[in-house]
Amino acid sequence: MLGSWNGRTTVKKIRAFCGPLLGVLVAAGCGGIGPSLSGLHTGLHTVGGTVSGLVGSGLTLADKDRTGMTIPSGWNGTYDDLLGGILFNEGEAYMVTVLNQPTDPAQTCVVANGTGAVGGANVTNVTVTCTLDVGPARYVFVANSGSGDISGYTIAPISGALTPMAGSPFPAGHSPSSLAAGHAGAFLYVTDQNDGNVSAFAVDATSGSLAVVAGSPFPTGSRPSAIGTDPLSPYVYVTNASSDNLSAYEIDPSGALVQVSGAPFQAGTSPSALAVSRARNLVVVANAGSGNVSVFAGTGASGALSEMNGSPFAAGGRPQSVAIDPTGRFVYVANAGDATVSAYATIDAQRGVLYAVGGSPFATGQGPAAVAIDPYGKFVYVANATANTVSAYTIVPTNANMSSQDSGALATVTGSPYVVGRSPSSLAITPDGRFLFVTNAGSDDISVFAIDPASGALTAVTGSPFGTGSLPSSIAVVE
Repeated sequence: MLGSWNGRTTVKKIRAFCGPLLGVLVAAGCGGIGPSLSGLHTGLHTVGGTVSGLVGSGLTLADKDRTGMTIPSGWNGTYDDLLGGILFNEGEAYMVTVLNQPTDPAQTCVVANGTGAVGGANVTNVTVTCTLDVGPARYVFVANSGSGDISGYTIAPISGALTPMAGSPFPAGHSPSSLAAGHAGAFLYVTDQNDGNVSAFAVDATSGSLAVVAGSPFPTGSRPSAIGTDPLSPYVYVTNASSDNLSAYEIDPSGALVQVSGAPFQAGTSPSALAVSRARNLVVVANAGSGNVSVFAGTGASGALSEMNGSPFAAGGRPQSVAIDPTGRFVYVANAGDATVSAYATIDAQRGVLYAVGGSPFATGQGPAAVAIDPYGKFVYVANATANTVSAYTIVPTNANMSSQDSGALATVTGSPYVVGRSPSSLAITPDGRFLFVTNAGSDDISVFAIDPASGALTAVTGSPFGTGSLPSSIAVVE
């Protein structure tokens, strides 16, 4: 059962049984393993301690050049054995290090009391403390349909609080309605429903302030309702609610929009929203008037689109918003007419086929107006305009072992729904998945929540809600 390796003992069969849980106390199901192992051979001891702040996945500890164990996401607490079965002789030196830092979300874990020599008993005082990595400066922009401008804010990286940036609000036509960032956040685009155009702005990387791009605004179809782009994509797409089609543009180096050959492309009746999947080279459009979803595929490097076989696919009543998970496997559509979310799985990259997920559609609050997915594809959030709430869901795994192969079905997060301001109209999540922003068109403000990375639960940040202009209708996060 036991094998010796340079004075250390690897408990092979027990490790195979408990896997990454080796050394966790009773609550984890393999309790007391550390002390019991050390008792098997006189003079052999474990190195243990505590883990705190871990929310990411993939944290792997080691002793010098010997790999220890990988600790699952969220498994904080006291460990009899932090090294997954590596035992030490009395007097032997140990050095606990981090071999792999956690990801999804990215974290940095630091070891304290990690070096020393084993005495006559197990080591119990090693501490592993993990903190979320703070990314680059991030900005929030809000299109205010009533006041004809864009509010700009900086995001406090730790608290999520918003501070208006210098120069905000920025003029943006008569009725700015939908926002999207392009070219990795270098540019911001906003549709104007009344004027039938798209305004383009360059985003200052240092301050976040907006400068009008030469040639802006650019014409669209009639009553543009939504704009979308993958942040790294060179193309911008706009749904036109009155002309029942989809405008398409390529972003030139200055940020100006050049119409794609063949555009506009025919959509369903009164298209209301769209989402872009760079992972699958698809654009999905929610058609509010015809109660269905159109699926388009890119036809090469030109940005041109071709509707897929079988499209459009049935949705619920008056679909208002659509979101695609980061891998492009799942599509979620908020149906304002029947207070549901339609869920689809297996976007076929060749045929563009959508398959309804088992249990779909899923109930929401009244008047679902917007849907969003966190950057890691774990959670789905829906803004309920009539109920003045946000519903939160986890994407359900296919089996009890929490496999990475998800089914796409939705399960309500404990504590959901969460109260927000009046008539929530749009949602945005930071690229690290830490914060959720909700525009409230009826109360002219933004509700800001911290997202629990393990459960998806929401906690209002200090100072929330934050004021906006009149009738905030759309929000975008830029970094």
